Amino acid sequence: MTPTFTEKLNKIQTELNAPKDAYNSFGKYKYRSAESILQAVKPLLAKQGLILTISDSVIQIAERIYIQATAKITDGKESVETTALAREPLLKKGMDDSQITGATSSYARKYALCGLLAIDDNKDADALNRHEDEEEKITLKTEDIIKSLNGASNLEQLKELFGYSWKYADAEQRKIIQPIYEQRKADFLAEQQA
Repeated sequence: MTPTFTEKLNKIQTELNAPKDAYNSFGKYKYRSAESILQAVKPLLAKQGLILTISDSVIQIAERIYIQATAKITDGKESVETTALAREPLLKKGMDDSQITGATSSYARKYALCGLLAIDDNKDADALNRHEDEEEKITLKTEDIIKSLNGASNLEQLKELFGYSWKYADAEQRKIIQPIYEQRKADFLAEQQA
């Protein structure tokens, strides 16, 4: 009996071994990269006859630029995908603009792959490593939050945008954006059921 798409994906998620094989000497921690995840998963994909693709898109939330990575596994008929966002820092010492975008893309891709392949990455030291620009206080304009929520192209993106906005919104902004989020969510769910 031929295994289903879901059974093949489950087999990959169960058999995948992607250890934290890289070391950050500055932060003194081990981590796994998107490249090491890809190296570990490629033989399993070939064995199951599935294809993995990863793509990036650039989105703006308020005045900040984010890379949204989408990781997708397909057999040509069925597919499953996950997305992850990473914010480009305003400044990263020693890097030009293209290097900053590349590093942000790698980070977003890593977490999209972790979600897709069910890799538990909790307590990952690279997430705990504080960077200079992450310590700044973020203030979002209400109109920018509303614009980003209304500009969401799917339910997953809407949830990510709302989660980010909610984290940094003040009490008054939360009262305004909650009903907008609920309405957009209902619209997306109605589209899915149609």
